[in-house]
Amino acid sequence: MRILEILENTGGEISSSSLCYISLSASGELSFNGRKRSLLLLPPGQREELRPGEAALVLPPGSSPSGGSLSAGGVFLSVVPSPDRPFPLLLPEEGGFLAVSQQIEYLRPFRAAILTVSDRGSRGEREDTSGPALARMVRLLGAGEILRETVPDEIDRITGVLLRWSDAGGVNLILTTGGTGFSRRDITPEALEKVGERSVPGIGEAMRLASLKITQRAILSRSNAVLRKESLIISLPGSEKAAVECFCAVAPALRHGLEILCGWSGECAALFIEGRESLWRMKTGE
Repeated sequence: MRILEILENTGGEISSSSLCYISLSASGELSFNGRKRSLLLLPPGQREELRPGEAALVLPPGSSPSGGSLSAGGVFLSVVPSPDRPFPLLLPEEGGFLAVSQQIEYLRPFRAAILTVSDRGSRGEREDTSGPALARMVRLLGAGEILRETVPDEIDRITGVLLRWSDAGGVNLILTTGGTGFSRRDITPEALEKVGERSVPGIGEAMRLASLKITQRAILSRSNAVLRKESLIISLPGSEKAAVECFCAVAPALRHGLEILCGWSGECAALFIEGRESLWRMKTGE
């Protein structure tokens, strides 16, 4: 589908434009062409519903979702219900330029979870920075709800959470961070192997290959990935920098993999994948 109109209500006068720039400030305020605005998703023929101080994207009839995400190249928008309007709001996770007639893809939301594996973190002696960083990255894949938990480096505790999330929690993408090294307490890959029904060797290989461009110590990483039911489970290093670098190395392919795993393969958005590839390269400085 394509963007039909870009609208803005400035003081009661509704105007159309062919191009706009949207972003989200650090304080959470949306900016539309440099001005604070609420951004709505409207169906055709509803432009008069736009109030002063609001902007809107208009999509073709029957294609306006009430939830999930929209992707247009490098721009990524979450679709959320409006508290007082019948039209959903758009919140940018990644801002940028949008233009009339630009192709835009709908992404069905999925459930994600981040498990931080750390003895010190579980005791509150160490701040977890990799978990929050990964949660921000997962949001850019179209994740809706994102669960978070921290456990010590104990295989039964790790497998217990993984089984709960995959078997009963309906979580589609599970990322673990920590416990992938050579220490005797580093047993996260073994926990994944214990719960996994099928292995995905290419994910671990791709992460090590990407990390090898940065450090020769990448060959010491034991990060791996498995499938269980409709869950893809990936183990990542414990440091924020290494976890983000490894995730970015495989992120462009993950959305397609999740759609196949969950039976949504007919909805795979090639435009989304192409747009995300450049974004992941920006995140890692390549």
